[in-house]
Amino acid sequence: MPASRVSAEAIAARLSAVGLTTRAEEHDRCTSVEAEVPESLSAESWREVLEVLAEADRFGLYATRQNGRTLWAVVRKAAPTTGDVGGPSHQR
Repeated sequence: MPASRVSAEAIAARLSAVGLTTRAEEHDRCTSVEAEVPESLSAESWREVLEVLAEADRFGLYATRQNGRTLWAVVRKAAPTTGDVGGPSHQR
């Protein structure tokens, strides 16, 4: 399992422990985690959520009147360390 997936699953597990329902999705360059945030989330839970999100490479919050609040976090996949790192035009 890719390291990004392991990290994303750890983030999802910790968010679930706070009481949020999470979903993870694998992408070409990263693994993402989203969670719906209820209006009733306590200040203590928000502190825990922010600690968890700090482990991601990027994170944010979508908030709309129609759809409520959704947290997102992204864990990037590692860049290759050998092989065709420079792309097809890279010459050694």
